[in-house]
Amino acid sequence: MTSPSQSLSLHPLLDTGIKPGTPSFPGGKLHCHCSSNRVEVTLTSNVAHNHACGCSKCWKPAGSLFSIVGVVPTQSLSITANDQKLTIVDASAAIQRYACTGCGVHMFGRIEVEHPFKGLDFVHAELSDETGWQEPQFAGFVSSLIGQGLDPELMGEVRGRVQGLGLPAYDALSPVLMDLIAAFGAKKEGVVFRSSI
Repeated sequence: MTSPSQSLSLHPLLDTGIKPGTPSFPGGKLHCHCSSNRVEVTLTSNVAHNHACGCSKCWKPAGSLFSIVGVVPTQSLSITANDQKLTIVDASAAIQRYACTGCGVHMFGRIEVEHPFKGLDFVHAELSDETGWQEPQFAGFVSSLIGQGLDPELMGEVRGRVQGLGLPAYDALSPVLMDLIAAFGAKKEGVVFRSSI
C-alpha cells in the first residue's frame, strides 16, 4: 500500500533517485519552458550549494513539493536570448527573481541590496539540457511546506524520503550557509572574532 507522502512528488530530480554531478562541469545554458523564443541564460560555472528548497518563493515544477536551486557567481551568469521576456516577480524581496512572462519559469534570482549572499545568483540547473551539474546536497526550509498546505502529519514521511536519498533535512539552510549569514551579521555589528577556543 502506498502512503500519502509516497504519492507526492518531492521533485522530478529526486523522485527517481539522485544522479551525481561532475565536479569539473564547466556550466551551460538554461532555457525557459516556452515552445518558441525561449529565454536563454548562460552560466560559465557549475552551481554550488545546490539543494532542495521547500520555501514558498522558489520556482517549483508543477506538483512538486521542493524546488532544486543552487548558486553561481553573478559574473558567471549572462542573459543570452530574449531578455525582454523577463520580469521581476516581487520587487520588494531581497532576491529579485527574474521570471519569463511567457511560461512563468524563474530563470535566476539576483540580490542587489546588502546581503550575505550578494554576488551570487540563484538558478535552477534543471532548466539545462546538459548533464553534469552539481547534485542536490541537502534539503532546506523543509518545515515551510506546512505553511503551503502540506498536512503536518505527512512531515515525518517527507523528511524520511528526503533523508533516504542521503540529503540532510534542515528547517533553514545548511550549517555552512547559516554560519555565513551569522558571520555577515556579526561583522556588520563589529564583532571581533577569536582565532582560538
